[in-house]
Amino acid sequence: MRKGKKQGMKLGVTGGIGSGKTSVCKVFNVLGIPVFSADPEARKIMENDKGIIRRLNSIAGRDLYINGSLDRVELAALIFNDNTLLEKVNSLVHPVVFDHFKRWELEQSAPYVIMEAAILFESGASKLVDKIATVVAPIEERVERVTHGNSLSREQVFERMRNQMDDDSRIKLSDYVIHNSEKDMIIPAILRIHEDILTYINTGA
Repeated sequence: MRKGKKQGMKLGVTGGIGSGKTSVCKVFNVLGIPVFSADPEARKIMENDKGIIRRLNSIAGRDLYINGSLDRVELAALIFNDNTLLEKVNSLVHPVVFDHFKRWELEQSAPYVIMEAAILFESGASKLVDKIATVVAPIEERVERVTHGNSLSREQVFERMRNQMDDDSRIKLSDYVIHNSEKDMIIPAILRIHEDILTYINTGA
């Protein structure tokens, strides 16, 4: 972990698919902390950046925008079955996301900001933040959250899990852990992290 800076403090929030990191970030947002969500930002870039669109089609070897917008099902089928393609797409999109985050951060006036990213470590985004919180939840609960009202099957969820870092590895690299099972209360845990970061900013300790 990089030593936190007194100014421009950045907290990374990560967790595997279905862990509930977006819900956690909503609580931080209520506390007045701005949240930059990397995954939706990446989706916007892939839909609107003409240079990225051309290069994505080149990587895929086909037109992924045949109906005018990105065929996410087709892209997922390609990249989650081919690590080389996955790495190529990530190395194309992530630097642009990081640039957007850096510009966004300069516009914020809160004591600290949050970058929410599913693959914070794998993408290298962890180097852009000062402290990291990992959100964890039991696997079955995660699968249920993702498949409920979603088009993904259980096997597709497990496929995505296999392409993400496991919880134990994330926890070892994190400053904070937020347990988000049905029986856990996330608000007290988030408040503790919030107070800890404010104390650090104000005292450097």
